[in-house]
This record gives sequence, C-alpha cells and structure tokens, in this order.
Amino acid sequence: MSLTQRSAVVRRLIVSPGSAPQHSTAPAVASAAAVSAVLRAFGRPPEDLPARTVVLLGATAFDGVGPAHEGFTVRTEATPGRALRRAHRELHEGTADLALVAGFGEPDPWTITVYAVKRAAEAVADGDAVLGVLDVTTPADEDTVPPLRPLRQNPRGTDPDRHRLVCWSGRNADDEMRVRDELLPMLSGVHREVFPALPATVPCGTPPGPVRGAAVTVSALAARSVHKARTTDASHPRPVALLFPGQGSQHAGMAAGLYRREPVFTAAVDAALSHMGEEGPRIRADWLDPARAAIDIDDVRRAQPLLFAIDYALGRLVLSWGVRPTALLGHSAGELVAATFAGVVSLRDAVAMVMARVREAVKIPAGGMLAVAASEERVLPYLTDDVAVAAVNANQQVMLAGSKDPLTEIAARLKADGHTVVTVPATSPFHSPAMAPASDAVEVAYRAIPLREPKMPLYSGYTGALMSPEEARSPRFWARQITDTVYFRKALDELLAADDVLLIEVGPRQTLTAFARRHRSVRLGAGAVSPILPARAGTPEADRQSVLTAAARIWTEGHDLDLNAVARLWTWSEEDAAPAAPRVPAQAQAQAQLA
Repeated sequence: MSLTQRSAVVRRLIVSPGSAPQHSTAPAVASAAAVSAVLRAFGRPPEDLPARTVVLLGATAFDGVGPAHEGFTVRTEATPGRALRRAHRELHEGTADLALVAGFGEPDPWTITVYAVKRAAEAVADGDAVLGVLDVTTPADEDTVPPLRPLRQNPRGTDPDRHRLVCWSGRNADDEMRVRDELLPMLSGVHREVFPALPATVPCGTPPGPVRGAAVTVSALAARSVHKARTTDASHPRPVALLFPGQGSQHAGMAAGLYRREPVFTAAVDAALSHMGEEGPRIRADWLDPARAAIDIDDVRRAQPLLFAIDYALGRLVLSWGVRPTALLGHSAGELVAATFAGVVSLRDAVAMVMARVREAVKIPAGGMLAVAASEERVLPYLTDDVAVAAVNANQQVMLAGSKDPLTEIAARLKADGHTVVTVPATSPFHSPAMAPASDAVEVAYRAIPLREPKMPLYSGYTGALMSPEEARSPRFWARQITDTVYFRKALDELLAADDVLLIEVGPRQTLTAFARRHRSVRLGAGAVSPILPARAGTPEADRQSVLTAAARIWTEGHDLDLNAVARLWTWSEEDAAPAAPRVPAQAQAQAQLA
C-alpha cells in the first residue's frame, strides 16, 4: 500500500489503572472514567483534539460505556486487534481524523495501552514522531494486534550540484568575522562531493549568536557567496505571519520541484490529494506533466484543488522547520488553507469544502476576472450587469469579476480610458453576484462539516479583521466567500497594525508579496515580506533555491530553525536514490495513573 493508504501510530502509552486496589487481580475494565483518561492520555485536553476524533475500545468487559463521551464518538470492539483494524478503516473512510485506541487488558490484564493513530501521510506532514505504520494485512487473525512496520520515508540523495544553505553566526560583529574567516578556507578546499554533507550552521554545537549570515549556494560558488553575504543583527526577531494566496496565483508545474525532493511537502500534497477521491490522481498527473494535462491549470477544476494542496504543503513545510507563526491571512481560496492551520476545520473537511466549491462553480456560466491598476472608487462607475469588485488588494490595485461578455466590454472601456488592465487566469467569476447559486448550494453542504473557532489569530479578507469565533463556525460565512469582495488590503492593514512582523507568502507566484511590498509598514522597514516560491515558472532547482532563500531569511531574522529539517531540501530525494534500510524507532512507553 502507498503511504496515503496506511495508518500510522504516532504515540503509544501504557496506563496502569489507579482505581484498582494495589495487587488487585481484577483486570482493566472499560468504564466512563477510563474513557476520560484515554481522552487525556497524552496531556492534551479534549478541546484540543480534532473534531472527528473517535475513541475505540478493545475490551470484553464494559461498565456503562455509551456511544458518546465528552462530545466524542465511542465505539467498542471485542479485542484490541479488532479496535486497531477498525481505526484504520475509519481513518481511510473519512469518519475519523484521529483514532484513540484503548487496548484494555494489553499487554497484561491489569493495564491499558492507548494508541494515537492517524493517516500516515498526514502524520508525516504534521511532523509527528511516527512509531510505525499498522500492517493490517497480516496476520489474518483479526483479534491479534497488527504489527507495526517501519515508516519507509527516508531515502537520501546528496547531489553536489544542488543548492544548499550555509549559515553562520557570532556573538558580535568581530566574532562573526572570525567565524566567517574560518569558514571560507573550508569551503574553498572542500571536494564537491562532500559539500552537501557539511554542517548547516557554523560554529557547530553552540547556540547561534545574534549576528547572523546565510548563503544559498552550490559547491563551486560557496566561498564567493559566503564572502559577499551581508550579516544582520538578529537580537530582536519579528514574529512570523503566513500569507496564503488564492486563485490567480496558480501556474503550470507550480512547486513541482519540491515533490519527491522534500518529505514533508510530498506527504502533505499526497495527504490533501488523497481526500479528493478519484480526482486526486488526475490532478497530480496534470500537475506533474503539464504538457499532457487533461484539464488546463486555470480551469477551476484544477486551479482551486491544486492551489489548496500546494499552499497547505508549503505551510506544513515551513512549520516543519520549527517556525511557529503568530498570525495567518489567506486571500480568497487561501483563507480556507489558513483556517485549516488555525484549527477551524480538519484537512479532510477543508478539502471537501474546496471540492464543493468546484462542483458548484462549474455549473455557473463562463466568466472571468480582471486586475486593474486603480482604486475601488475609480472603477465603480464602469461596473454593469453582474460585474463587481472582486478584491481590493492595495491602494491602486483591484480585481473585477463577472460574466464573460460584460467583463470583456468593461475591460475595453477601462483600457480606452488609459487604465492598466490584466486578465487574471480564471474561468469562473468568483466574488461576483454571478456566483450566488453556487454560494447557496455549498452552504447546504457546509452545514454537515464540523467548524471550530480559530486557535490562533486568523485574519479574514472578507471582513478585513480578525475572524471571530461566530464567523469561523458559520457555514454561511464560508459559503458567501464565493460571492463577496476580498478586502485583502484592509486585512493586511489590521495584521501589520498589531505588530511589526515578517510576512512569508506560502504559495506560488509572489502575488501577495507584491501587494505587501506596497504597504507603508513594509516600505518603512517596520515589517518585511519574503516569498517562498519564484515569481514565475522555472526549473525544479529554482523552486528549491527559492525555498532555501526563504529559510535563510527566517534564520537571519533571528528564528532558530531546525536546520536538520531544512537540510532535507538538499539531502533527501525519492527520485535519485534508493531508500536506505529503515531503522525502527524506539517505541517510548510511559507509566501514568488513571485520574
């Protein structure tokens, strides 16, 4: 089975029932108190668990356990083995996003083993320490606990011609210069085959200092790049906020240079596509081979699902470096990606919301979108029929959307009056009244989806402010995004008014980066912005180089990244190296008392 078809055990805890008398011979029994202990087994309150969490009890003795407890579904099976197999089925059938499986009487009659089980691809994307993947194909006896197999996800491919990141630092300017002077001869004399294996940061084994430098380079240019690099004082790092672009930012082959060359990004794309049913493999095929694509990238059937997957995977990649953003802001369809990271909606349900939008959007007559270099007030007199202001992105940058013929006429009038008009790559008139039937239809679908309040600051382009708990939990709020104007400029104003931040655009084409650079806070140097991908389509190596440049920007800002994770961009590959023999991770076991 592929990684997306497997279930991974990410934590395992052995619990001794504290309620049993010392030296009791009574075996563990599934009770309401025991279920409560299972929900808290890993130190997380139930409200922090995914909405689609299911508790599966493997026991023959039950004491008043009902089908629900503390708001979560509780199911029972006769044995721990059957409970684990049911967890696998429920995860991949979509009825659960996390399964807490309690093996009562395992490994002995007086203890309970609690397993936390997730879909394997999502566990890798989430950065979980995977203990192993459940082998549900063997043994045939369903009562036996399935064996844990190692996660085969660690191939190595140290290409000496691939770009890599070199970081160094010092306690002060003189110390930084000393470190750099020691680094340069090493880079000048190192054999190109050894270059990928050099440490990611110098000096090794000591905390990074506040004066930092970084270079993204290849072996032949390493010494020259380090010599010319500028240093920064990282004593007071600005917090990071993530920006997620929406439709209009897509292009053929976007971010494809990272797929199968970075494990977290690869797993996250696979996880998102796995929830798209039969369309998932088709979307992946069109993405990786644009010349033979069955559907054009600008078609809503490709643009929105693939943009969601790419934005989500890039966000997961940045988080895997140890970055903890303090705020999120998405543009149009990107707001749903931001909501996924904020805990409003699970990945599976977010994908279902995207696919519902696509399903209803294709029923709307063809339309389009225009980018106009003018203010909202200047374009209002030109609007006719169902054409509306789709987005206000900057002081002199708006988008219009509507049905095809009226939009074409308005574009001609604007150009005749001297306005700069650019056609946005879109085939549907999103953010216009023409999409009202689609909005009404998806609202019905969204009512069945669990929605929660954000767990971190989430700015909405539809209100231009922080998303409230009521808005986040409202199916109507999410449905009307298809027709409503995006006030990105206002939302960005609010975000940058709250703090001086480093904005990272986690998506293709640098559209939001261009808008942010016009903002007064960024122009004055209080805030800053860095894209993670190139501004236009390029080579696979250009994708990786751009991502490493963003990592260098975050590190020189003063954030202490997990540079071992960053190093996977030049040391990991499924494409050019056979998988190394995997090591089975140690299965940590802890003792705890039932409350």
